[in-house]
Amino acid sequence: MIDLHCHVLCGIDDGPATIEGSIAIALASASTGTRTILATPHVNWRYPNTADTIAPAVARLNERLTEEEIEVEILAGGEIAMTRIGDIAPDELSRLALAGGEWLLVEPPFTPLASGLDTILIELQRQGHRILLAHPERCPAFHREPDMLTELVRGGILTSITAGSLVGRFGDAPRRFAIALLQQGLAHNVASDAHDETSRRPGMASEIEQAGMGPLTDWLTNAVPAAILNGAAIPARPDVDLPDPTAPSRSRWRLRRGH
Repeated sequence: MIDLHCHVLCGIDDGPATIEGSIAIALASASTGTRTILATPHVNWRYPNTADTIAPAVARLNERLTEEEIEVEILAGGEIAMTRIGDIAPDELSRLALAGGEWLLVEPPFTPLASGLDTILIELQRQGHRILLAHPERCPAFHREPDMLTELVRGGILTSITAGSLVGRFGDAPRRFAIALLQQGLAHNVASDAHDETSRRPGMASEIEQAGMGPLTDWLTNAVPAAILNGAAIPARPDVDLPDPTAPSRSRWRLRRGH
């Protein structure tokens, strides 16, 4: 599996404090079947990371993993807060893309109102960037205006759900919203968003299975991430049986279907 969103680097955001903590995350990831991890430290006002702070941390961690014979590769990226995008130079923004490719991992705000959110994302697309939206199920603005998220997906933006959301680690509302996105074809990836090996631990497949979405596991954690990293066309979602989206216990949201 490929984990597109993980705070595995030490000492540069709210992930592990030491490289031993980074190694513990890598070991825990490997035990669940993950072989590639995108290091995506926060790029926000609290943690103003740059490509130049991320790259040496990635190199150092890969060196240690090789020494420890842990078969996990770390690639560079960043989780870019929407509130910082206007402050980042175009060249630097490109350098923060996942594995140096076309895709930016963009973090929406954790606020119920996000004026201009869709405008910012559409402008990034106009500039030639491709957008992977981090944990939209935890963005209150999308809970208030789910049709806005649907339109963004229709416009080519992809969404990445946090695995823990599928099993209620962030509350029931994010769980139900995440499942609704998967049921209705509005989610394209599940990532760990791990910060440590215990309370915000890595893992994806077991959470997808627990949510009843097991038939989509390979597409969500391998096929789509591989296409993103390789700059290839996003593969079509497999035609598989999933839980009934009209079941009242699953979700109260009725989002318009995206692509």
